[in-house]
Amino acid sequence: MSTEKRVEDFLNFLKTEKGASDHTTKNYGIDLREFRKFLAEKDLKEVTYLDIRSFLAFLKDRGYSKSSIARKLACLRSFFKYLVRENILSQNPAAGIATPKKEKRLPSFLNPDEITKLLEAPAKPSWEEKRDKAILEMLYSSGIRVSELVGLNHDDLDFFGGLARVRGKGKKERVVPVGQVALRCLRDYLDKKPPREGAHAIKKPLFVSRLGGRLTDRSVRRMILKYVKRTGLGKEISPHTLRHSFATHMLDRGADLRSVQELLGHANLSTTQIYTHVTTQRLKEAYATAHPRA
Repeated sequence: MSTEKRVEDFLNFLKTEKGASDHTTKNYGIDLREFRKFLAEKDLKEVTYLDIRSFLAFLKDRGYSKSSIARKLACLRSFFKYLVRENILSQNPAAGIATPKKEKRLPSFLNPDEITKLLEAPAKPSWEEKRDKAILEMLYSSGIRVSELVGLNHDDLDFFGGLARVRGKGKKERVVPVGQVALRCLRDYLDKKPPREGAHAIKKPLFVSRLGGRLTDRSVRRMILKYVKRTGLGKEISPHTLRHSFATHMLDRGADLRSVQELLGHANLSTTQIYTHVTTQRLKEAYATAHPRA
């Protein structure tokens, strides 16, 4: 079997059995093609840990960030683990290689005034702006990922209970609260019929395009960029910025870390703890600015 076919089978395995997102599958495909190109004509069965270390050194010389190199190593670990599972290899050559320590970057977020400007940007009575306002409010109200947002169906919403059922990474389901303002915007959006109804499906998507099909991650990103330009915020803002803002504002107002972890759907508390660094940094800045002996 060719290397290309094995890569294709692995990516299919990731998507169907592991529940990997389209974004992850696409990136892993790019990483594996890049590694294959680096190997030239070398067969996968001949790859050693030295080849992989050489590849990582090559990436470092090319100016890749530590986080990008770490992701590519994680991809190779998963790929070779799959080949061992399929009895194509006897051992995983990437298993013992240490992951480069990532740079600790604080997540970007908006302050409450900036959030208000962005959420109030879609103000026209059109169906499209009603939908866009509902999307922005939903992202900030619940802190869900954009992939979770576009995956929502009508029957995932509980208006009476103020809850939404979302499917996170690895298809893990969780229930998140939805605020009253977001629920009101969702009702306004749903009360207006889309320009064209989509085909009747078993799972009717909540957020749809003008043609009635389910929205994509990319279309939501483009939509947010449109309103960022309209408000003149002058910042690089993505759907994840609203998620970061949600977590930061929750902790600023006294929410405990465990609750925020569950709301965000983080598997590990350490992932959520980065937001405590954000709030601590803000306290230090306020202290340095205001205290006479700081």
